[in-house]
Amino acid sequence: MDLWIVISIAAALFQTVRFMLQKQLSLVQLSAAGATFARFVYSAPILCALLAVWLGLGEARVALPTAGFWAYGAIGGAAQITATVLTVLLFKRRNFAVGVTFIKVEVVMTALVGMVVLGDKVSLPGLAAILIGVAGVLVLSGPQVEGNILNRLITPSAALGLAAGALFGVSAVSYRGASLLVAAEDPFLRALVTLAAVTTMQTLAMAVWLVWREAGEIGRVFGAWTRAGWIGLTSMAGSFCWFTAFTLQNAAYVKAVGQVELIFAVLGSVLFFRERITRREWIGMALLSASILGLVLLL
Repeated sequence: MDLWIVISIAAALFQTVRFMLQKQLSLVQLSAAGATFARFVYSAPILCALLAVWLGLGEARVALPTAGFWAYGAIGGAAQITATVLTVLLFKRRNFAVGVTFIKVEVVMTALVGMVVLGDKVSLPGLAAILIGVAGVLVLSGPQVEGNILNRLITPSAALGLAAGALFGVSAVSYRGASLLVAAEDPFLRALVTLAAVTTMQTLAMAVWLVWREAGEIGRVFGAWTRAGWIGLTSMAGSFCWFTAFTLQNAAYVKAVGQVELIFAVLGSVLFFRERITRREWIGMALLSASILGLVLLL
């Protein structure tokens, strides 16, 4: 098995575990913002330390990042923070596997945003894949919603999933733009510089927000360090694996392999959260997964 495949599977696994930890903490100890803050505050110091060691012990050198780098990083960081908060809120409404499947609409939303904003062309097979994805979202929205298609698409769960997926797409594009502006030949160093800078900005921004809006939540995050710390570690490991896989293989193939996360999510939902997945949810997850995989292979 090629190395990039192993790394892509590892990235999906780390991401699933991180989502599971965030869901668990948000249900018993932390708010959605607190569970999101835990992702960054426990990973930023480690990333900065790794970057310092890499630059201090090796011969690698990197110029100071440009204003464009910080702009891309800030946009991507803000989008990722918002998407993560929406994800945690979604997990409070729906079971874990369905929540992860909703978020995987990211690929569909990225294609749609590209059509509207950049004028990207979408082939007939690509349009068919998008429509299958819409059908999957409608099924996952649940039979309890009456009314037309629009009403089904704007249910709270669907709205949270679509918004989170779109924002994760924005953050991915922004992070790629930032990493390309790092003046270093080593792709691993570019990834580490970008991750260290962005997570530091995110930690500072969320700390200010929590002090302002949720007094005492930072203390609860540090009080839950035995669990919250693992969120930071799995987040850091997952992000680095994604960046590394992208340096070794076409991003479309990496994303295709990354859909194994849906299998991990089902296992986590059933085995750890003891949640039952209905037949309707299985059908909706299958439709949305087929749409995502089709788009990934067609783009």
